[in-house]
This record gives sequence, structure tokens and C-alpha cells, in this order.
Amino acid sequence: MDPEIWSRLPEDILERVLSFLPLKTFLSLRSTCKHFKSLLFSPSFISKHSPASPTSSSSPFSSFLLLSHHQFSCKCPLYDTVQNAWRNLPLSYSPTVSPAQSCSLLSVSHGRLCFSHPSSSSFIVCNLLSRSSRVVKYPKFPCSFESLTLVSTSTGYKLLMMSSSGSSNTAFVYDSGIHLWQQFQGINLILNNQGGVFHEGKLYFITTEPFHILCFDLETGSWERSPIQLPNQLAFARLVSDGDRKLYLIGGIGSDGISRSLKLWELSGDGENWAEVERLPEMMVKKFLSVCYHKYEHVYCFWHEGLLCVCCYTWPEVLYYKVSRKTWHWLPKCPLLTEKWSCGFKWFSFVPQLYSFA
Repeated sequence: MDPEIWSRLPEDILERVLSFLPLKTFLSLRSTCKHFKSLLFSPSFISKHSPASPTSSSSPFSSFLLLSHHQFSCKCPLYDTVQNAWRNLPLSYSPTVSPAQSCSLLSVSHGRLCFSHPSSSSFIVCNLLSRSSRVVKYPKFPCSFESLTLVSTSTGYKLLMMSSSGSSNTAFVYDSGIHLWQQFQGINLILNNQGGVFHEGKLYFITTEPFHILCFDLETGSWERSPIQLPNQLAFARLVSDGDRKLYLIGGIGSDGISRSLKLWELSGDGENWAEVERLPEMMVKKFLSVCYHKYEHVYCFWHEGLLCVCCYTWPEVLYYKVSRKTWHWLPKCPLLTEKWSCGFKWFSFVPQLYSFA
């Protein structure tokens, strides 16, 4: 078409035409023209490529399992669960932070990544796809914390930081809508290392033995003991939410604190009891237990696009359960890992979202 005709097209017509380009193609072109880049945030593009709801996990991109390790300074390996292939993700946290500076990935939610940057006493929340980032100063100085959970909301996101001092702990909640931290009373119970699991508007935690389920309301800052009963003979327990309606429990079954088997449960319709879904085959149990070596505090679990993932900080592989097929599998080992790396493996579900702004 004659370039002069393009130049005379009304702005809304041009936006409408270009919105039909594949999003991946358009993203590769945005650096060529400021006008192209601005079109990403036009009504036509937002309505066409944003998910149905702000907390929906649907995305026009592939979904990935992301591996974070302190030896990866400027990149993270990604396993593409759509194409079944390994890829690399270059890291650029913020215009004010060099990738060479020490950052630790803590939590991922709906395309947003949250890093801790101790040298600047800050958290960095960023969306690598939209190239947006925000530096969030720690709520207190000096600051030590046991866990941090990033939760996407309809208006942005919230950070829950659990910090303990002596026998008591404190909950700090950051709201991206008002750019402020709020401090709430903690609880006098020890939570496991996994952090909170978001389900039906609340964050769910499991304590260390004796196991109990606790709920934290991000709006009111209040804690409550959940009426949900846990199965007997648990050696360890982890919660997983599918991000929609279902809450799962993965636990080791045994005696004297030693697991002999691994089971998966789903919360029943009454909201108080668990229905057994599946158990891990014996040969896979043996491998998993040899990996953990009874150090269950290193075990953590998460949901990823129909997969229930079970990981261990001291082992680079991922055990996952495919819900649709009711089958267990091991993820292929990352080719970038060396035999010398023996701990510090942190896996996350990463589903890129263009309009999850930091």
C-alpha cells in the first residue's frame, strides 16, 4: 500500500488494523518506533490481548517453569511447558539496578517477578515483558524476613512480608494502589518455609508440627484458624491452589516424622475435609525421598497451568502431577546446571502477562 495512504489513515483505524498483528510480532517491532510502542497501550490492543480478568492466568504467550539460582547472575533458565524446550530469560530488573548487583527472586505472580535487593534495602517488582518496574523500600530498617508472597489483585498487587523477632512475628502488607506498607499483628506459631497460598481471597499457611492451617486476610490483616482438618500420619504437608476454585494438599505419610509415601488430596465441597486424589508410584517415591533425605523443610510446591509441581531446594529436578491425565512425571534436567551446584534451586511458575504492570 502507498505510504501516503497509511499516513492519512485516522488514528483509531490504524490502531484497529495493527491490533490484528500477532502480539509476538508486534513486540519485536515496538523498539523501531515510539508510536508503535505507544499502541501497545491503546484501547484496541488492551481489549484484544489482556486476559478476561486481572487475575486470570490466560496468556497469548507460552508458559514456563523458571529456575532461579544464585549462580545465574544475569539470566534464568526457562522450561517451556508448551513447546517442551529449554530457553533463557535475560534479567533486567530496573533502570536503577544493574543486573550484576546481587538480587534474589522471591515470588512470581501473573507475569510479575519480585526480587529482593539487600544492598538498596528494597524489593524490586518488575514485568520483563512490558518493561515496567518499581522499587519498593523495605518497611523497616534493618529488615529481616522469613517469607515474602506476591499476590495479584484486581487493582494491582500486594506483598506480604513475614518478619519475626524472638518468639513473635509481624505481618507487613504493601499495596501497589496506594504505595504504602501496613503493619499487622503476627501469630505465635511457626509457619513452614513455603509462604502463603492464595485461595478465595485469603492466604493459606501450614504451620510446622503439629500441623494446622491458618488464614490471613490481606484486607483486614487478621489471622484465623481454618476449620479444614488435615489427614492423619502426616510427616510434612504443603498447600497448592489452582488459582481458581480448587485447593490441593500434598503430604508425606509415615510415622515418627519419616515419610513412607506421598499422597495428593483435593479439598472437598464442604470446605472442611480432604478427598484423596492420587498417590505417588513406589519407584518415584524412593527417588523423591532419597532427594529430600527426610529434610522436609526444603520441600515446596506450586501450581503451573494444570501441573502440580513438587520441588526441593537441594535438588535441581521437578516432580509434577499432570491433573488432566492423572500421571506423575520428572521434568528433564536443565542443561545449564553443573554437577557442582548442590543447593539453592528455586522454581517458579512464570506465565508472561503484558498488562500486569509493576
